[in-house]
Amino acid sequence: MATATQSLPSSTADTRRRGSLLADGVAGVGAIALRGVGSIGSASRFIGEALVALRDATTWLPQALGQMWTLGVASLPIALFIATFTGIVLALLASYSFTGAVPLYFVGTLVEKTVTLELAPVLTGLALAGRVGANIAAELGTMRVTEQIDALETLGYDPIPFLVVPRVLAGAVMFPFVVAASMIVGVGAGWAASVALLHISTPEFVKGLRLFFQAFDVQYGLVKSASFGFAVTLIGCARGLKTQGGAVGVGRAATSAVVYSAVFILVLDAFWAVTWLLGRDAVR
Repeated sequence: MATATQSLPSSTADTRRRGSLLADGVAGVGAIALRGVGSIGSASRFIGEALVALRDATTWLPQALGQMWTLGVASLPIALFIATFTGIVLALLASYSFTGAVPLYFVGTLVEKTVTLELAPVLTGLALAGRVGANIAAELGTMRVTEQIDALETLGYDPIPFLVVPRVLAGAVMFPFVVAASMIVGVGAGWAASVALLHISTPEFVKGLRLFFQAFDVQYGLVKSASFGFAVTLIGCARGLKTQGGAVGVGRAATSAVVYSAVFILVLDAFWAVTWLLGRDAVR
């Protein structure tokens, strides 16, 4: 057998190797596709179960108020800290870019547009993905590995309305409030930097701010932030409930929740820009 194999022409052996590599590649792509379809199906089922659990208001409503405080109000300090320095940096960058070419009152325009449309929702969402997403995944993951969720099921509690729905609703409701506060603080920080560092008067800054301001700017940012809150909390819950492997598994669940949340925030950001901003321009 060895002699026969050695006597094969080199071209035939190369052909076989290429065929084997091609087959391995196709198998790898197929495995990835199957995992992707399975993940989509699992996520769809999880979302469906959460929507059905909304009917059980007596279970999730008492938990929702506490989660609103934990996920929303308690997240204000980090969100406002980020918004403050974002507004300052934007004002300075705008002044640097406009020097000698554009009237400096356009600093107010740039600060308002970039903060309300993009930076306040996205930067706040990414920060809260780390704080809220990791918190939820670690909390539920610890409950899973210590069999607390199994105990709830034994006592007749469905973990979806008891653990998932309050957190998802709290995220979807409170993220816009946190982002709205970030918008106000970010624009205010830009104004303070403009007056104190760039010697732009308050009337000039307000003139630029009001020049192209539209209520749609705020509406767009708040709707985006609600979708970010929904995605972050839902991903955190899903990763937490699937935790396995003790403390190591909890750490992996928290890490994956942050990573997936950040990715989905950027995907949703692009989605809203393509579907809403382009559609608005087309109507005009």
